[in-house]
Amino acid sequence: MRYIGNKSKLLDFIEGVIDKYKIKGNSFVDLFSGTSSVGDFFKDKYKIISNDFMYYSYVFSKAKLLNDSIPKFKSFNKKYSKDVFEWLNEKEFKPNKHFFVYNNYTPKGERMFFTEANGLKIDGIRISIEDLYCDRTINENEYYFLLASLLESVTKVSNTSGTYEAFFKFWDTRAEKEFCIKPLEFLHKKYDSENLIYNQDSNELLRKIDGDILYIDPPYSVTQYASAYHILETIARYDFPYIKGVGGKRDKGKCVSLYSRKHQAYEQFEDLFRQANFEHILISYSNQSIISLDELVDLAKRFSVKSEVYVEDLSYREYQNHRSSNKRNGKKLKEVIIYFKKDTNVIKSPLNYSGSKDKLVPQIIKELPKHIDTFVDVMGGAFNVGVNIVATNKVIYNEINSWVFDLVNWLLKNNKKPIIKDIENTISFFKLEKGAKEEYLRLRDEYNDMDSKTLYLYVLHMYSFQNMIRFNNSKKFNTPIGVAGYSDDIKNRILNFKAKSKVILTNKCYTIFDWESFPQDTVFYFDPPYFITSASYNDGKRGLKGWDGDSEVEMLSNLTKLDSLGYKFILSNVLHHRNKTNHLLIEWIQEHNFKVIDVGTTGWRYAKNEVLIKNF
Repeated sequence: MRYIGNKSKLLDFIEGVIDKYKIKGNSFVDLFSGTSSVGDFFKDKYKIISNDFMYYSYVFSKAKLLNDSIPKFKSFNKKYSKDVFEWLNEKEFKPNKHFFVYNNYTPKGERMFFTEANGLKIDGIRISIEDLYCDRTINENEYYFLLASLLESVTKVSNTSGTYEAFFKFWDTRAEKEFCIKPLEFLHKKYDSENLIYNQDSNELLRKIDGDILYIDPPYSVTQYASAYHILETIARYDFPYIKGVGGKRDKGKCVSLYSRKHQAYEQFEDLFRQANFEHILISYSNQSIISLDELVDLAKRFSVKSEVYVEDLSYREYQNHRSSNKRNGKKLKEVIIYFKKDTNVIKSPLNYSGSKDKLVPQIIKELPKHIDTFVDVMGGAFNVGVNIVATNKVIYNEINSWVFDLVNWLLKNNKKPIIKDIENTISFFKLEKGAKEEYLRLRDEYNDMDSKTLYLYVLHMYSFQNMIRFNNSKKFNTPIGVAGYSDDIKNRILNFKAKSKVILTNKCYTIFDWESFPQDTVFYFDPPYFITSASYNDGKRGLKGWDGDSEVEMLSNLTKLDSLGYKFILSNVLHHRNKTNHLLIEWIQEHNFKVIDVGTTGWRYAKNEVLIKNF
């Protein structure tokens, strides 16, 4: 089948890259499946998850990925004692005002995509397939196989260069052939019964699925598939769309691909890479694409393990249609496979701090917008959220609590091995153990009265009651000893505590921020003390300003201002907790029609049902 971007001739190349980098896995996702040639090729090796936003592509995937041979059509054969393809080809049809192809895409409709005779048969067979399915003469699998066979057969008599942007003003030899529906061409290979086929926006689907290998074959150029193959879409859906223009094109509507728009394609890839929860990512692309190869590789490095990205290339004859241009400056088309391992690791802060969001990071990431220039972790705490965010410019960590700020600053900016050595030497010197009260108090006194260095505060926090960082009104650390202590887990968290983006750290009250000084594509994340819960850092009795009704209203006012300025924000909070309701927050959400996402119950000792509130 003639199809822009068809990878039938590149299948061995794709498999060679998988073999070269020893890519292993049980599942393979073909995110932009097109005619499903890639999924068809690999269906005997992996569980295949196939997706495309075009419905005709969905039909091809259903037919190829859920069959290892031509369906038996048992019920049909029993009823008609005849091969279904033979039966359909022998049927005769009379012109009908409801025959959409005949009345719109043949000379009858003043267009020359098909001869009148072929247009008539296409309509008749399409409706016959629907009839067979509705009266249960064929099952769902057989229905999609016949529909895919019809679509492929249609391309054999189309009076075009391959796409349906325009038709020839003369009758091509192929178009004058009598239409005949033939069985779909596909590979007779075993397939996984758990194969899944989707018909969704690719970037939205990635927020719902995960797996081992993600294969991405997005549009490379400004050509819109909804326009190039509008007739196949109409035959597949048979939905009597409004059409317009010489080509009789259906309204593209939501089928417009942002990957084919220069100023939006980059953001689409940024979002795709951020949301992809897969170990291995393979991208088919070319040196003539709408985004330069260097740009795409640089973007991929931001999301890859150790910033390692590999490019394998293959010279390839390009597909040209009437919109092809000579803007490639003499460069021969070079198809490439970009491969990288996605960094899916969630970094957990070495600072055990009340209200930390390490368990919610994956859900927060799913709710992020497609493009992030700057991410501001406004009330950063232990820095579990911002440390995991990939921003194209920078991440800003802000924390008003000077002690917590100093700890995060110390853990981020110093070499990890010396930090660990200093921690272990301190533990040894003070003879600290879990529950060793006298030794713990000796270190606490040393910190409060003699040497208030950050190292001591960090060690104290590890052994303190519930890892609290609590001070009295005299700014003395006063948390009693707990039952925890230093461990291999904390050691590993220290070693791995490195931000995924460039970080700027600030220690100030968020209310003095000059909001309008931030780039327009800034995302602000707020994780305040929860007004209707209780914690040591918001009761106003620990040497710090507490969080009360005035604080809550002040924050909501600032968020409203951010919204009016056109900035995006996400707020973590709770609406209900232990027979309490945050009426201020609920009324504010309803007034501004902000979106609320339930992210489930967090915490085991003081469980609470948390939500994310966002304005986009």
